[in-house]
Amino acid sequence: MDIDLSFNAMTMTAKQFGEMTKTMMRETMVATGGKKVIDKITAPIWSWGQRNSVYPLHFGIACCALEMAAAGGPRYDAERLGIVFRSSPRQSDVLLLNGWISAKLRPSLKALYEQMPSPKWVIAMGECTISGGPWYDAYNVIQGADTFIPVDVYIPGCPSRPEAMIQAFNMLNRKLTAENRGSFLDD
Repeated sequence: MDIDLSFNAMTMTAKQFGEMTKTMMRETMVATGGKKVIDKITAPIWSWGQRNSVYPLHFGIACCALEMAAAGGPRYDAERLGIVFRSSPRQSDVLLLNGWISAKLRPSLKALYEQMPSPKWVIAMGECTISGGPWYDAYNVIQGADTFIPVDVYIPGCPSRPEAMIQAFNMLNRKLTAENRGSFLDD
C-alpha cells in the first residue's frame, strides 16, 4: 500500500482503514522477521491446545456406540484425556463413525462431515464402518467409510473395546503433535 494513503485516514471508511492497517502491519511483520518470531512462540501453544481438547461428534448407530459410551463412563473416563463428546457438528473436530453405513445414511454423514469446521479428522470404529462387517455383500451397505470420507484412524474389532477407542485418540494426538499446527499469522 502506498504510504501517501495513510494521511487520508480521516476520510476512509472503517473497512478501508482496517484493510490499510492490516496490510501495513503484515508488511512490517514480514519485513522485520517478527512474524517468524511470533509463530515460533505461539505455534506450540496453539498445537498443545488443539491436541488436548478433542471434541468428537458422537454418532452411534450400532453396537460400537455402546463401547463408545462406555469409554465416556466412569471406568475409562475419556474426559480426563480431553475427549468431550459433542452433539453438534459445528462444535466438533473429530467425526467418530461406528456401525454399518447404509446407502441411505451416506449423504447425511457426508453433510455432517462438511458442516464440521476445519481442521477435522475422522475415526472409523469397528468392522462395519471399516468394511461393511457381516453385511459386506449387501446391496445397501457401503463398503467402508473411506469410500466417501477421508479416514485418519481405523479401530478394528467387532465390537471395538473402549481401550481401543482411547488408543485411537492417542494415535490422533500423536498425529496432531507431528503436524504442529498453530501458525498465528498466515501467509
